[in-house]
Amino acid sequence: MTKILARGGRASGYLAIRYVRSLLLLLALPNALLLGWLIPAFTGGLVRLANSERYRAAKYLGLPQAEELPPALPRQPGDVMTLFRDKSFKRSLRCLLMPVVMIPELLVAVIAVIGVPSAVLSMLLWKLDPGNFSLMGLGVDSWLKALTLGPLQVGTSLWFLGRVAPALARGHARTVLRGLAPSQEQLETAQLEQRVEELTKSRAGAVDSHGAELRRIERDLHDGTQAQLVSLAMRIGVAKQMMADDPERAAKLLDDARDGAEQAMTELRGVLRTMYPPILADRGLAGAVSALAARCPLPVELRIGELGEVPAAVEAAAYFVVAESLTNITKHSAAGHVGIQLERRGTELYLAVTDDGIGGARVSEQSDLLGRGSGLHGMLHRVQAIDGHMELSSPIGGPTTVEVVLPCG
Repeated sequence: MTKILARGGRASGYLAIRYVRSLLLLLALPNALLLGWLIPAFTGGLVRLANSERYRAAKYLGLPQAEELPPALPRQPGDVMTLFRDKSFKRSLRCLLMPVVMIPELLVAVIAVIGVPSAVLSMLLWKLDPGNFSLMGLGVDSWLKALTLGPLQVGTSLWFLGRVAPALARGHARTVLRGLAPSQEQLETAQLEQRVEELTKSRAGAVDSHGAELRRIERDLHDGTQAQLVSLAMRIGVAKQMMADDPERAAKLLDDARDGAEQAMTELRGVLRTMYPPILADRGLAGAVSALAARCPLPVELRIGELGEVPAAVEAAAYFVVAESLTNITKHSAAGHVGIQLERRGTELYLAVTDDGIGGARVSEQSDLLGRGSGLHGMLHRVQAIDGHMELSSPIGGPTTVEVVLPCG
């Protein structure tokens, strides 16, 4: 009985509140339309009301939040042509039909709510004014009618409350979700706009990351390799001048120059690896990741599945994610163990790097990765630059998991 009353009361309340809101809107329609033509904000208000009705309908049905109508088109006061072209505004006008179609639903809700108390009162008080109290629509002028029609009205009201009202409320909520839903064209447009926004952000991140990478390479070449080559040239020049007068010292300078050349070559190879690691061309992605795991000072559990053919850009992005992750884990996580999972999932490459360290990395509202290690920003930008997706899970106390999905199609 308690469940019936709760379910029926919720359904009746939902229908009654929806009716009152819609009726107030209908009564204010003339002024609303006039103001809507003159003041664009009122047009947007009707669209927001439609979205509010869809939200409450989805919440009543226990469904995920429904797609919203796109905002009303921007326009100037008095711009009627834009108003009539506004698909969201025209669809939200269906809210105005609700008071008419909801009259039967409201009657059921009223009967369900007041049927039982009115039956009890009529059964007990009919003698105060015989014939003017009614049960089941019939006047009550005897105890026979009171005791016969009273329980019948109670049972009917409970049936309306427990069965009919919830069914009507669910039907109304489904109708609202369908009737006020964005059109397929609007959904496709919204998806395209969202996609353009995502690509714009990823492109901006990729440009910033590329610029930072170029500056880093230039700095490494200028401060490292170029300095070594300048020193090398000076030593060879001095040795050439001293060759005749002091061969032993010249030979020593040439030995130093040879060592400097080897050091410069080592530094140059290091810079080149950051551009496109040669190991990817030599051993493939699986072999390159295995080499990274072997060089890591921490124990690494490596699980590599079948990868198939992977584009070079995807290989490079996955390699750098693993390399940066292992660097960050080694420097900042205080972890004792690392796990790497790499596999092909249909047309996508899946990569996960997990450590059992202290955690603490987080994702801000602007989708910038903050926390341990500055390489996290570069990882995110590299992934987004090739239309990939990256997620970071790092509660305080660990574990930390970086998951990356890269398109290979």
